[in-house]
Amino acid sequence: MNPRVILITGANGGLGQAMARSFLHESAENIIWLGVHEHLDQAEKLAAENPERCRTIALDVTRPDKWKAAVAEILVQHRRLDVLVNNAGCHRDALLATMALDSWQKILALNLDGVFHGCQAVLPTMIGQHSGRIINIASLSALLAPAGQTNYAAAKAGVVALTQSLAKEVARIGITVNAVCPGYVETGSLAIDEAERKRALERIPMRRFGQPGEVAAAVRFLACAEAGYITGSTLKIDGGIF
Repeated sequence: MNPRVILITGANGGLGQAMARSFLHESAENIIWLGVHEHLDQAEKLAAENPERCRTIALDVTRPDKWKAAVAEILVQHRRLDVLVNNAGCHRDALLATMALDSWQKILALNLDGVFHGCQAVLPTMIGQHSGRIINIASLSALLAPAGQTNYAAAKAGVVALTQSLAKEVARIGITVNAVCPGYVETGSLAIDEAERKRALERIPMRRFGQPGEVAAAVRFLACAEAGYITGSTLKIDGGIF
């Protein structure tokens, strides 16, 4: 396998960490850049454990100038960028009738605008290479929008539509663009009480929540050479909810 340069945003959380470790285990030649903005401890720990192949980079995904600077730094080091995983995101739930405008704007800026800025930042390099993999982490909420998540569900649905449209634009250049929609996954961001957990498990045919490594495995596959004919796809990872 040829060495690849991989940028993962939101790399301090459970999913980002699992993806980074999955790519590290895939090949001793993979170089992983961990895009982080706040709460850097886990990303810095992983980079310290793999100093030759894993590095952190400051990246506020809502700011195009920060994307430009991050990509430029990676290109100075490696002169290429092969994989972008747009994983940064969060939710701030509320009923639409009482949702603060700030909650709407910030959730769309992080979850949707951040993906737009990221894709736009890496495309010149990937187009020049005639190769590249972009994997956008959406959510099951994009496909089965729950009450109380109008901002988050709208943003993630936008990510799915962006993925499908961009995939058509760059298909003939050798670049694939796909989306992954995780359902309930056991990470620190899964903040639900026991009653909610029980109700959620009853809706999942597998009767369990997913593990970060199961999402990471799908992302790793979509980034590999063998997945070169898969583009514009949306992959649910949800235990069969629907």
